[in-house]
Amino acid sequence: MTEAFATFLPLAKVLGAFGVMLLGLRLRRPLWLSVLAGSFVLALFFGLAPLGWLKVSALSMIQRETCLLVLILALILFLSEVLEKSGQTVRLMQAASGFLRNPRLRLAFFPALVGFLPMPGGAVFSAPLVRDMADELGLARRDTALVNYWFRHLWELCWPLYPGIILAASLAGVPLARLILYTLPCIGLCLVLGWVFIMRPAVAHLKETRTQEAPRDIRAALTHGLPMLVAIGGGLGLEVGMTVFAPDWPFELGIMAALTLAILCALIQNRVGPRFVAGVLRNPELYQLVALVVSILMFKDVLQASGAVDELSRIASGPGALFALTLCLPFLVGLISGITVAFVGATFPIILGIISANGGGANGAADQLMPHLVLGLFAGFTGVMVSPLHVCFILSCQFFGADLGQAWRRLILPCGLLLACGVGWFFVLTRLA
Repeated sequence: MTEAFATFLPLAKVLGAFGVMLLGLRLRRPLWLSVLAGSFVLALFFGLAPLGWLKVSALSMIQRETCLLVLILALILFLSEVLEKSGQTVRLMQAASGFLRNPRLRLAFFPALVGFLPMPGGAVFSAPLVRDMADELGLARRDTALVNYWFRHLWELCWPLYPGIILAASLAGVPLARLILYTLPCIGLCLVLGWVFIMRPAVAHLKETRTQEAPRDIRAALTHGLPMLVAIGGGLGLEVGMTVFAPDWPFELGIMAALTLAILCALIQNRVGPRFVAGVLRNPELYQLVALVVSILMFKDVLQASGAVDELSRIASGPGALFALTLCLPFLVGLISGITVAFVGATFPIILGIISANGGGANGAADQLMPHLVLGLFAGFTGVMVSPLHVCFILSCQFFGADLGQAWRRLILPCGLLLACGVGWFFVLTRLA
């Protein structure tokens, strides 16, 4: 009994640190402050003195990787705010809707299009557009809330503007484009599961009504979508180009350059001046997310400096233990927090540290890296999607007046299948490694 207790004591300490974070969320404290408190408690549990924790945290804030990642996320949020506040996102959706004649496809299209922009609580932004379509088609409020919620999150593991996937690539030290190639099946899975378990029951007894068809104007669609095209196409193109022609340069520079060009494009298109920019910069959510990313990276460095990863690696030395840890930790943190960045930042440093410690050399660690990275992303994302604390889920149900409990129960089956498919994809990648 004593030996078993000593074996699992490191995991209990880490779970205790997570408990401090969750207590902070329960008390409605900012997430970045909860993560910071969790890292402090973790340091104390593993014998790192308060001054040592302060030193590690301060050094983490000035590392190159931290500065680059914070700049990227700040640029992404700034671009999203410019497009939203200028009304360009709405104009883009209106222009693009003319190319979808099927009202059911258009119903899913609006939240999916908003999903290309990583706005906090973005489901509320697409909700009025979905409501107008749903009322015309006679959908129930609960079904409308689920359609708006599910299709809003199709791209979260595969779209290069989402902070979660960027943070995962940065922590793992792999090119963002390469990681996206491994997570691409998530889009197809979410589409199929959403259509079978969310959309099809919603439209099963629709009254046949024709919606007013918007004109097809490809010029307007391309014009209003130009900033996003510049951000996505330019970011991926510059990242690949730098990997080939300038491998010694940080790939983040290409993404930053593309985002800067996209922001300039949006500002010029909307003919806005310094007052508009100042209004965007006053949004507190910009700075809260920046503080969250910094606190997550500090948590990662505290894990390493305190020796927590080394102790955890002893209880996860076998492939079965590492698999269970990679499956359970991200899922639980995603379920309780409802935030992708939270589960990536809180659990991936642990998983990646154990892989590095138990890899048996560079090649062994490399063989384990991508399968476990993808499994952690699938598990955590499933937890986020089925979380009753997910902000988009709560706000969607509130907007449409849907019962939270009834809507949540409809998510269990598709999310369970999504997790099962993620486990299957993990074993496929393990076999191919």
